[in-house]
Amino acid sequence: MTQINENYLKLKAGYLFPEIGRRVKAYSDANQNAKIIRLGIGDVTLPLAPTIVNAMVDAAKEMGSSQGFHGYGPEQGYSFLIQKIIAHDYTARGVQIAEDEVFVSDGSKCDCGNIQEIFSLDSKIAVVDPVYPVYVDTNVMAGRTGEVGSDGRYANIIYMPATEENNFEPDFPKEKPDIIYLCYPNNPTGMVATKARLTEWVNFAKKIGSIILYDSAYESFIQDPEIPKSIYEIPGAKEVAMEFRSFSKTAGFTGTRCAYLVIPKDLKGKTKGGEEISFNSLWNRRHTTKFNGVSYVTQKGAEAVFSTQGQVEIKEQISYYMQNAKLIREGLVKAGYTVFGGMNAPYIWLKTPNGLKSWEFFDKLLGTAQVVGTPGSGFGPAGEGYFRLSAFGKREDVISAIERIQKM
Repeated sequence: MTQINENYLKLKAGYLFPEIGRRVKAYSDANQNAKIIRLGIGDVTLPLAPTIVNAMVDAAKEMGSSQGFHGYGPEQGYSFLIQKIIAHDYTARGVQIAEDEVFVSDGSKCDCGNIQEIFSLDSKIAVVDPVYPVYVDTNVMAGRTGEVGSDGRYANIIYMPATEENNFEPDFPKEKPDIIYLCYPNNPTGMVATKARLTEWVNFAKKIGSIILYDSAYESFIQDPEIPKSIYEIPGAKEVAMEFRSFSKTAGFTGTRCAYLVIPKDLKGKTKGGEEISFNSLWNRRHTTKFNGVSYVTQKGAEAVFSTQGQVEIKEQISYYMQNAKLIREGLVKAGYTVFGGMNAPYIWLKTPNGLKSWEFFDKLLGTAQVVGTPGSGFGPAGEGYFRLSAFGKREDVISAIERIQKM
């Protein structure tokens, strides 16, 4: 009989969000008249902006003509989109990025999960705890870790706790990692990294010879002009960091699927024999082998995000969600909760009351207020005793959810 990849058996019971879905379904089946408000998974609720829709409709019409039809496109992405990405997200910030350093994909979740393939299985990873589960689970699947311990941590992973005690700013690891996962604005805590702190991370990675995998999927929600939106705003970052970006939350592409990954050619690793190899070339080989590119129609929609009118429309949507975040944050504070995040990110991180465990609070919130959030322990052991709410709901649902929580 064919053998399985036993690394999958190391994974904990189930991926966080399907487990939430299972519990909500069980409650809904038993309480069919309950009006459940979902502020758990970070899925957007506003429709695609009109300028994006019009661009995609026009592109679809092109595809319906012999002159405008597009078959396989470049796996790395069409130049028309990459040029707009570079001009808007990098050149405008004084950062020089070349076209062949940008790779368009169908999602940052996919990129964050797939990127580990170009690193040695001997590479040791460091993650902030709590952490977006994909960073850990995909390395478990690949075989970089040992078994999960009774404390919920996997052997051979360096965990960097981010808690109220250190203001959710993890210390540098004492043990040397080969790969450091950072996410700012942070999912799940909603906290951000200052330019000074990011500079320290870049210098630390340079000093010890590590690579930073920088997930900035939520950069468009930063309200403070002093907070960097790209790690490449930090001098020297192109020598130590890859950056993951997404249209999912920025422009409502959670179902449309489009993102991009920046890998500077200056970013290099070594073979066992000591030869330096560009990670850019390795990813290009992987990307062109396993991926056929994002559809032409989708990339034309993504291009429209950078148009003058497109920017107006998506900034209105971001403002809508950030107003939701403000309502949630202020409503929870009024109800007596200790709250973090929600000021430069669409996530609100709250401390569970009365010493409740994260899943206990999940069940209480669902059973008492019919509101769904995300248990902090699902993001890692340091998330125990915390809970995440998302600002991506509809305004009326957000208002109703806070009113229900305040009555608990």
